Amino acid sequence: MNKLYIGNVSAEASEEDFETIFETWNIPHSGPFLVKTGYAFVDCPDEKTAMKAIDVLSGKVELHGKLLDVEHSVPKRQRSCKLQIRNIPPDMRWEVLDGVLAQYGAVECCEQVNTDTETAVVNVRYAAKDQVRQAIEKLNGSMMENCALKVSYIPDETAAPEGPPAAGRRGFNARGPPRSGSPSLGARPKVQSDIPLRMLVPTQFVGAIIGKEGATIRNVTKQTHSKIDIHRKENAGAAEKPITIHSTAEGCSNACRTLMEIMQKEALDTKFTEEIPLKVLVHNTFVGRLIGKEGRNLKKIEQDTGTKITISPLQDLTLYNPERTITVKGSIEACARAEEEVMKKIRESYESDMAAMNLQSNLIPGLNLNALGLFPSGTPGMGPSMSHVPPPGTGGPAFGGHPESETVHLFIPALAVGAIIGKQGQHIKQLSHFAGASIKIAPAEGMDPKQRMVIIVGPPEAQFKAQCRIFGKLKEENFFGPKEEVKLEAHIKVPSFAAGRVIGKGGKTVNELQNLTCAEVVVPRDQTPDENDQVIVKISGHFFACQLAQRKIQEILAQVRRQQQPKPAPGVQPPLPRRK
Repeated sequence: MNKLYIGNVSAEASEEDFETIFETWNIPHSGPFLVKTGYAFVDCPDEKTAMKAIDVLSGKVELHGKLLDVEHSVPKRQRSCKLQIRNIPPDMRWEVLDGVLAQYGAVECCEQVNTDTETAVVNVRYAAKDQVRQAIEKLNGSMMENCALKVSYIPDETAAPEGPPAAGRRGFNARGPPRSGSPSLGARPKVQSDIPLRMLVPTQFVGAIIGKEGATIRNVTKQTHSKIDIHRKENAGAAEKPITIHSTAEGCSNACRTLMEIMQKEALDTKFTEEIPLKVLVHNTFVGRLIGKEGRNLKKIEQDTGTKITISPLQDLTLYNPERTITVKGSIEACARAEEEVMKKIRESYESDMAAMNLQSNLIPGLNLNALGLFPSGTPGMGPSMSHVPPPGTGGPAFGGHPESETVHLFIPALAVGAIIGKQGQHIKQLSHFAGASIKIAPAEGMDPKQRMVIIVGPPEAQFKAQCRIFGKLKEENFFGPKEEVKLEAHIKVPSFAAGRVIGKGGKTVNELQNLTCAEVVVPRDQTPDENDQVIVKISGHFFACQLAQRKIQEILAQVRRQQQPKPAPGVQPPLPRRK
């Protein structure tokens, strides 16, 4: 959504006027202004800049006596079931917003967007287009706690035009080809995938892929509209080298097919007789969903494409090598089809995870997702390496400051204990090292035989990483169905005198916690405090719900601790910190 439509433009307005306005407000643009009678178009370099232009200029900046109306440029054919709402009051409660949105139809998804503005921004998906149209008509410009909402369509990037471009908006007809750098009336360019395609190729074929003075690889990148990185210096002396392809999903697949054809030709020319399988590197986070319950997803891909697919064992994983190797055997055509299906599943998993992460990260104060290393990359287009993640305690904490250590008891299915421990304890050791937490399985005595308790000790960042991996492991190992969310119970201990603050007057606080986090939060009333005068709070739900509930409860406890600190006597100055 980087293209802007500027409405309510005076007939006297010129391209230079808009240049001046954008320069004055320090808003970059990536192409010339296309100025027509009453309106204009312009490209922004990215979505963040486009949103800044809308927030800063729309309804606030005047040009030749007219207030400009700035919004995303969305042709009719690209109007989808999604919309974006901006300028939402920052203190508005989620349940209030949900109630407003529900007036216009069934809301399938509502995700908060990270912005630099004081007000909030959300992306909303309705079940039908007419519901979106009605919501835009009713909500755009409506007042909510002294804030005028700004609502616009989120374009359907896949909607391609049929035949020649149709007439533009408000009577503007395209004449000849669109100018370079200006918004085209045809389909928007396809978006580069956030997940690159990573391949392993035999080292002996790297020279053929590069070609004389790089001619071959230049041709491949040009023909497939992709960026290809050959990591020749990685793993010196290894039999295989990784290749990273950045492009659209289609561009990645075309480049992959072309590279396989180059290797096949080189094998014939050099009389290399061994089979050359396609090897794709995939972050372990997504492998469980690729396999599916009882291997159904993988079996279907094999049947549909006529290939044989194997996946490298979990034992090959290390902290700095979180990728599994997907080996595909078959003809070039069959392998290419399998790559498309495999990467389609991986991208769907990534988008689903990132949507959930973005929604919840806005609600967990101070959380820096890039520092956690739970996904292939915090930056679109980077290879799925975790080598940029600093070891625990070496700097760059994911949670601000230096938080205290916490203890969480997480309950998992008893049958899953072996998967969490791993062969000779390797998995739990790696997990503990990765997360920077102490992780132990409690003895089974005196417990529900169907459950075992995992004791996790560490600061919030370590808790987040360790619990995320445990939830993910249970999903990968098919302890939950393919469409079933992993929901676990976690226990945290709080001082008995603070339990009332967690519950709140008449249960108000705990009810608000449950509404906000979607987790079930219970403080059993008949508890006897332990030897440390602590009682248990039970939290049940999916990963992000549990995490958010844990953080909110810790906030309440921190507030209680601050209130209990003795205040200095009147007139007594607190000691100044020593200079180091």
